[in-house]
Amino acid sequence: MLISTKGRYALRVMLELAQYPEGEYVPLMVVAESQEISEKYLESIISALSKSGFVDGLRGKGGGYRLNRAPEEYTVGSILRIVEGSIAPVACLVDDNTQKCGRSVCCRTLPVWENLGKIIDDYLDSVTLADMMKEEADA
Repeated sequence: MLISTKGRYALRVMLELAQYPEGEYVPLMVVAESQEISEKYLESIISALSKSGFVDGLRGKGGGYRLNRAPEEYTVGSILRIVEGSIAPVACLVDDNTQKCGRSVCCRTLPVWENLGKIIDDYLDSVTLADMMKEEADA
């Protein structure tokens, strides 16, 4: 499993928005500058997060983006799945079943990949934005 730049940036964007007071809209340009991400690239990431209901957007003066839940309610896994699609360690475990292997019935390695996938999912779903903010504050 390799998390793409898009996945890493999505996590950084969500952490950035979590730093602001609850309910405050943050202009995309401010996030782009702070995170050193091109505004154009950031638009595609924030669009996916918005369509999935993870952030609210407001156009016009005083507009921007904000989290619509508390940082404790966002897990790293849920954020990554929005922009990455799947975080399965091997193609045969991807949820859409397009990569199902004809050998899955007799594959002796499949249990290894299934267990690894569960460990990854469990870990990423156990870490919240609030946890990451706390770790950053403690550093």
